[in-house]
Amino acid sequence: MTPLLRRLRHAYYGWWMLAASVVAVALAAGLSFWSFGLYVEPLEREFGWSRAQVSGGFSVGFLASAIAAPLIGWWIDRYGPRRVILIGAVLTAASYVLLAATSELWQWFVYQSINAAFRQMMFFIPFQTLISRWFDRRRGLAVGLLGTGFSIGGFAVVPIMRVVIDTVQWEGSFIVAGIVIVAVFVPLSLLLVRNDPSDIGAEVDGDVTPPDRPVTPRVLTGVTVREALRTPLFWVVSGALTAFFFGMISWMVHGIPYYESVGYSTQRAALLFSIQAGGGVVARLTFGYLADRIPRMEAAAVVVALFLGGAFTTLLLSDGSVVGVAIFLVFFVVGSSGGPMIEPLLLTRSFGLASFGALLGIIQVISIPHLASPIISGAIFDATGNYDWALVMLMGAMGLSVALFWVAWRLPRPQY
Repeated sequence: MTPLLRRLRHAYYGWWMLAASVVAVALAAGLSFWSFGLYVEPLEREFGWSRAQVSGGFSVGFLASAIAAPLIGWWIDRYGPRRVILIGAVLTAASYVLLAATSELWQWFVYQSINAAFRQMMFFIPFQTLISRWFDRRRGLAVGLLGTGFSIGGFAVVPIMRVVIDTVQWEGSFIVAGIVIVAVFVPLSLLLVRNDPSDIGAEVDGDVTPPDRPVTPRVLTGVTVREALRTPLFWVVSGALTAFFFGMISWMVHGIPYYESVGYSTQRAALLFSIQAGGGVVARLTFGYLADRIPRMEAAAVVVALFLGGAFTTLLLSDGSVVGVAIFLVFFVVGSSGGPMIEPLLLTRSFGLASFGALLGIIQVISIPHLASPIISGAIFDATGNYDWALVMLMGAMGLSVALFWVAWRLPRPQY
């Protein structure tokens, strides 16, 4: 056996878990969040729906996902991520079949809601919980590596989905998505995923257990849900994240249509989205490395929100010019890559792991107002023919996010 194979064989199993999680998140993100913009114009042409109506389907789906999140988080805390991922994959695949059968606007809204709620079971909450349980000292790096899956999904999956939609139409692409999810997530959850290091007799971070001490099931530490809800910090952080994602989610839906509206072809728009995602891989790795060395994540949150606000400002002032888009991509990659990573790191550092899944789900319910962003942006485009006022709105949201993260930075953390 070569030295490399020997090292891989004896590597901490958490790294294998992380690798599997990156693949899973890449697929889930690429088939959903990153690909939303690819469906806007095909659905407009097919059914004559307005951009606000198409965007509304995505927003209603996010709403259903947010409503389901606390229950899913509680389920994960109680039974572990593995079972939830397996069931979620099967149900999500079935819901893609429903999406392929869409022929009426009400169906688009209902099927998107079903798909998004089930997708929540095999996406961020279970995998963030999983990685947070397997890593402690290197949690920032691990979360950063997990976040690269989100970026890889945009970089690798969006161009493929563009070809799939062109080849088998939007209906066929939903069937393809369902098949891929079953083929990847079911064996992954059955063969690789383990809820906690103690399930295989290991310690967190791969620490060695003393020979005279048996490995016992780990008791997760942290505040209860009720205790967290009583702290000002939880509510201020929830508000800051709501404002942050208000800006981010609108771009995920309208980014490709925006590029098309200022003269870029669909292929070039998809390429720009892929470049954005590829840059996110480097940004998330860098942020993950730095996160383990930052004492208060609220300070980092202020910085990334400023970057995202600067990105939207640049885009508005440049009117889609090549130079403006290039500068926008730099700002957006830094801001959008750091933002989603801050959420789990803030929660684990402030409130512990005992109720992590449930608190993550509750924040998604609190942040429901951000789901109006894609609808409002679509309505602005329908009314004006451009996205200028939508960008102004997103700049305002980032300003509010910066202010709230700064307040959170000054607040004390609960003791546990």
